Amino acid sequence: MAVAGGTATISGRAGGVRLRPRAARTRPPGHAAQMRFVAMVLAPIGVLFFVFAVLPVAMAVWLSFHRYNQLAPDAPFIGLRNYAFAFAEDRFFRNALGNTLKFAVVAVPLNIIIALPIALGLNAVTRFKAIFRSAFFLPTISSAVAVGLIWRVIYDPQAGWLNAALEGLGLEGHAWLTQPGTALWAVMVAALWQDLGYNILILLAGLQGIPDDFQDAAKVDGAGTLRRFFDITLPLLRRTILFVVVLTAISYMQQFTHVSVMTNNGGPVHSSETLVVYIWDKGFADLRMGYAASMSIILMLLVLGITLTQLRLLRTRWEY
Repeated sequence: MAVAGGTATISGRAGGVRLRPRAARTRPPGHAAQMRFVAMVLAPIGVLFFVFAVLPVAMAVWLSFHRYNQLAPDAPFIGLRNYAFAFAEDRFFRNALGNTLKFAVVAVPLNIIIALPIALGLNAVTRFKAIFRSAFFLPTISSAVAVGLIWRVIYDPQAGWLNAALEGLGLEGHAWLTQPGTALWAVMVAALWQDLGYNILILLAGLQGIPDDFQDAAKVDGAGTLRRFFDITLPLLRRTILFVVVLTAISYMQQFTHVSVMTNNGGPVHSSETLVVYIWDKGFADLRMGYAASMSIILMLLVLGITLTQLRLLRTRWEY
């Protein structure tokens, strides 16, 4: 009796059972050479990724468990004391963390709410579309330092354009960047103005990727503009919105340049100080690099948690 199995052939005989092993899988000609080529091409990228991504994170983790000062001869191990001090005793850390979360929670939805209608309008434009795209994208490729300086001029309490416009309307001007109640919001407006063009182009690309057949079928069924937007455009744009929300949130959680340039590193009285600005201050001004590293790890974990939450809430399980 003989039984053919998936991995071997079993033959019954009077003297016993013999297993005939399956023949080894043969690889196509040149497979080894292809693998060597792939390894050779990926090796430089892997080295760069290790040196500029993995190694800095590993060094930051190591520093966060030590009392490290750039001028001190040694760096004693202190365990989790840096983390405990940040949450339990450092009110400036908690203030900077609150400002960072406030910035992201307000600015990210506001960015999408403004960018999406503009992208819808550009998608409907038939003439001069390239000119409009370029006009909206120009601030994005500008230097953040230059943008911060421009908005400092706009917000200037004596000769600023904003106060001049308000006074022309009969309203009272304001010291936007030197008052604790308005400094963070003024910086937020400047950051939104610069980042808006990038999200507009990404959302516009997503809109242009939606097949016209869905819109045409909805029009035939009598669906109005709002019904088509909420039932067709918005669901099919969900993945693009997810991409934009994740990148914008990561960017705003690391807000540094606009705050540094416009409010002199988080002034007045720490009212606009974000976590990255505070990390820089502790690491390079106070020379407490170990404590700065612990706060950077906290920020990394916070950004990772927010990103994973966004990916979970906004994910889709369908294709079109």
